[in-house]
Amino acid sequence: MTESTRPYRSELRRRQAAETRRRVVEAAAELFSRQGYQATTFAQLATAAGVSVETVQRHGPKSALLQAALELVSFGVEGETDLLATDLGKAMLQVSGTAELAALIGDAMLAINAPSAGLWVAVASAAQGDEELRGYYAANLALLRRQVEHVFHVFAERGWLRADVPFDDLVEAFCVITSVEAYVRFVRLDGKPDDTYAAFVARTVGETILSPPLRSSPASG
Repeated sequence: MTESTRPYRSELRRRQAAETRRRVVEAAAELFSRQGYQATTFAQLATAAGVSVETVQRHGPKSALLQAALELVSFGVEGETDLLATDLGKAMLQVSGTAELAALIGDAMLAINAPSAGLWVAVASAAQGDEELRGYYAANLALLRRQVEHVFHVFAERGWLRADVPFDDLVEAFCVITSVEAYVRFVRLDGKPDDTYAAFVARTVGETILSPPLRSSPASG
């Protein structure tokens, strides 16, 4: 084997491993969301991913797959990600004012919550009887809050947040308004259309969190 073929084969194996990993995690996302965490078996995950049971097991216990699935469905990647480094975060920093920002947030929360709602429900349900998942659920809620705080500090620097409400209250309000639980209540239980939900989030965030009146602000790169 020549030196030139070794890196190629190594890269090929890396890509194949990454593709297998993604198929397993996507299968976990679909099955956990549709039939719940406890009812999903390694055999079912293997069939859905088109791999062996042993391959699925190598990618972690079910709890690890649930965590990876939730990260992938919510943010498009596994692991903790700086929201401002994502396409959504970059778009937020390019808006011309708070009216545009509110509309962007409404559309973004629909895009995030619609596909991840079933998984969040599965996590919340499974956490009731699983100490590890209970800790993971709490850690994820804390992570989401830290992400909101991080983004809101940038918003505050640009004058996009209300100044008459404590910062922590604005963060808490945003977490409640944009929560998966609110999406489930609004869309799945009350039966309201997705576009109505997005408009509700945009209007509520604009009226309760962003600086009044909605005004134009210079975009910054």
